[in-house]
Amino acid sequence: MRLGIKVTPAFVVASLALVVVASGGTAYAATKIGSAEIRDNSIRGVDIRSNEVRSSDVKDGALQPRDFAPGTLTSGSKGDKGDTGDAGVGRWLLVDASGAIVAQSGGFSIASAYDQPGAPAGAVGNVYIDANEDLSDNGIAVTVALQNATDQNADTITNGRSLNPDANPEFSGEITSTMCGIAGVVTCAPTGTNDRTHLVVSPRLSDGQVTTSTNRKRFYVTISGDSTDLTSDIPAVALPANAPQG
Repeated sequence: MRLGIKVTPAFVVASLALVVVASGGTAYAATKIGSAEIRDNSIRGVDIRSNEVRSSDVKDGALQPRDFAPGTLTSGSKGDKGDTGDAGVGRWLLVDASGAIVAQSGGFSIASAYDQPGAPAGAVGNVYIDANEDLSDNGIAVTVALQNATDQNADTITNGRSLNPDANPEFSGEITSTMCGIAGVVTCAPTGTNDRTHLVVSPRLSDGQVTTSTNRKRFYVTISGDSTDLTSDIPAVALPANAPQG
């Protein structure tokens, strides 16, 4: 019986192609497909098997926080400066009673603190911090950090039980902060600090008096918001276990 199939060059090529596919030719072809063969925007999430793309497959610096949907970055994710914390979660630092940074998420430095040499008269009692980024789109929060293992007024009481006013300096105090360089609102006195990359922290006693070297306390600063434009590579520093807290 004759099938009536006309053998042409095209028929022969198609038949050979089927043989190649059947013998594993697709695996060979897959190794030869490069980016030049893929149309832009043609590969989608549904085309990639789950957990196939890992951090080792991504070029360093290729992904930025802006490439992720809001809320998908969690604590521990990093911005584009390595140890500087992650966008949206915030940066932080802990300043001790002397005005020195003892722990931080990275990028901060002290520009002027309290009555250190070089501090102008109008800056005495304040701490000026270089955040190494424009703070215009960030929030600033500061908190007095209690230190109940330190007797600051020599009354041998460090547990905060006295009811007299300002009798518990280890627990009491007030603190304010703001970004520097806000026209008509805030002017920062130390040289080089009156711009929006700096912030000022003003610790006070609970009655509003300026603190002194005998009654100053630690404080925390937290910067919230987008922190991907850092201009410094100052690394993160963790507070060591059993480190002095004063």
